[in-house]
Amino acid sequence: MKEAFYQKLKSIIKDNQIMMEEPLARHTTFEIGGLAQFLVLPETASQVAAAVKLCQEENMPYYIMGNGSNLLVGDKGYQGTVIKLSRAFSKTTIDREQYIVRAQAGVLLSGLAEEAAEQGLAGFEFAAGIPGTLGGAVTMNAGAYDGEIKQSIVKTVVLDQTGGILKLNKEELKMGYRKSIIQVNKYIVLEAVFCFSPGNKEDIKNKINELNARRREKQPLEYPSAGSTFKRPAGYFAGKLIMDSGLRGYQVGNAQVSEKHCGFVINKGGATALEVKTLISDVIQIVYNKFGVVLEPEVKFLGEF
Repeated sequence: MKEAFYQKLKSIIKDNQIMMEEPLARHTTFEIGGLAQFLVLPETASQVAAAVKLCQEENMPYYIMGNGSNLLVGDKGYQGTVIKLSRAFSKTTIDREQYIVRAQAGVLLSGLAEEAAEQGLAGFEFAAGIPGTLGGAVTMNAGAYDGEIKQSIVKTVVLDQTGGILKLNKEELKMGYRKSIIQVNKYIVLEAVFCFSPGNKEDIKNKINELNARRREKQPLEYPSAGSTFKRPAGYFAGKLIMDSGLRGYQVGNAQVSEKHCGFVINKGGATALEVKTLISDVIQIVYNKFGVVLEPEVKFLGEF
C-alpha cells in the first residue's frame, strides 16, 4: 500500500517535494518527534487540494502543518501524510495606500510583523515574537501581549474538505480565544488579508524591540518548546496556577516546567514526546487537585506516543 500511495502522490506532486520516513523532530520547535510515513511540500493550492483528496480516497490519515511551533509529535511517529505549507506559501503583498496586507499561509509571523513595520503599518507588533506561520495563527486566532489575529484580519481564503476554495470575512471566521470556525470545519488556510493602521516606522520598530526584549527576559527562549503550553483558563493565568502548585522546575525525564516561566514546558535536551506528554498530564492533575481548575493544553498532539 505504501508504494502504491507513493506512486499516486508522485502523479500530483513532484518527487523532490515528497519525503518518506521523515523525522518530524526536524520540523517542530520542540525538536521532538518520530517519523512521518510521508511528508509533502506542495507548491500550489491545487497541489494541496489534490493531496488532501488522495488521502481521503486512500483512507490515509493526514495533517496540515506550518512551522510546527505548536505541535508535539509522538516518539513512534505518524502513520500518515503530513502536508507542510512552508516556503512555497510565503508570498506577501502590501498596499501601502490602503494599509492592506495580503499574506500566504506559510509566511512567518515574525517576518510579517517586521515587513509591516518597515512599511509604517501598525497593529501587528504583538506577533513579532511568535514563532509560528500565518496559517496556524489564523486557525487558532493566535495572540500575545493583548494582541490577537482577529483585531486586524479582514478575510481569509481557505480550502474546505472537498477541495473547494472559500473566502471568509472576519465575521464568518467566528474567532474567539484560541479558536475559529476554521478549526471547527477543518478548513485549510491558504492566505489572509489584514488591514493595519498608519504609524511611525521607528515607533513601530521600537515597540517590536520592546516586546521582544520582554520575551527574552521572561520566556525560556533558549530551550526548544512549543511556546505557551496551556490556554489561559477564565479568570486565571496558567503560569501562576502552575507556579502556585509548586511545579516550577518540575521535571519528567528531560522535559521540564520552565523555571523562568511556568507556563512553558521545555525540552532540556533529548526529551521524549512521552516525557513531555506525561509532564503535561501531571501538571493538569496537580493544578486541578489544588485549585479545581482544569488546564487545557494549547499544544496539539500528533501521532503515536
